[in-house]
Amino acid sequence: TLVLVGATTENPSFEVIPALLSRARVVTLRALGSDDLDRILELACHRLDLTPEEEARRLLADWSGGDARRALNSLQETVDLFGPSFTAEQVRGAMTSGAFRYDKGGEEHYNTISAFIKSMRASDVDAALHYLARMIEAGEDPKFIARRMVIFASEDVGLQEPSLLGEMVAVFQAVERIGYPECALNLAQGVCRLALAPKSRAVTHAINDAIADVQKTGPTEIPMHLRNAPTKLMKDLGYGSQEGRAEGNLPNPLQGRRYLKEE
Repeated sequence: TLVLVGATTENPSFEVIPALLSRARVVTLRALGSDDLDRILELACHRLDLTPEEEARRLLADWSGGDARRALNSLQETVDLFGPSFTAEQVRGAMTSGAFRYDKGGEEHYNTISAFIKSMRASDVDAALHYLARMIEAGEDPKFIARRMVIFASEDVGLQEPSLLGEMVAVFQAVERIGYPECALNLAQGVCRLALAPKSRAVTHAINDAIADVQKTGPTEIPMHLRNAPTKLMKDLGYGSQEGRAEGNLPNPLQGRRYLKEE
């Protein structure tokens, strides 16, 4: 019997192939709390004869996102910059956006954008701005954020306020032309508009139902009165004929189907 034990800092759903994952027992290790990280840093400082301010050490713990390795690396970088004794103010100056727990290609990326969209969907403007700020500080591509906002304008606001789609396209164009840091203002304005707008998913449900029917029934015949009739032969065959027009414009197997419903 051979037992293999592996460890990864990434979500195995993204990083391990399904065939292997289905044969593995997954044990999830949760992020460490700030108190745990502070204790680890305290022990490291004691062993290395470091004498930082207590507040400085706590800052390193708080900004490490539950990751002890990141906390120790940040401690080493701070010591390299300021020596064995450093202050909270020096730590604040040394920290950059890279200190935030955010991986643009991994689980935290998807968790953050999910929280961002769901906050707007719930009309929670403060939470939406918070998650927007996290993405901005982490260096997320502003065009990625703006694209999600354009989609949201149709997916979740829809016919309740159709003009918002044009506004979000304008936000995308502004972001594309301006870039960071100023485009954060364009994104924030758009987020506030989306979060506070009335919501309707009628368009989303309508197109999803229509696509489902197409996938189920396949390419059914288009009614004759809707077909293009550029030649006499095609007209003689009934293309473009007004007969059958009263029956409706959907293909025969789908007559009577209603996709757009009031919510």
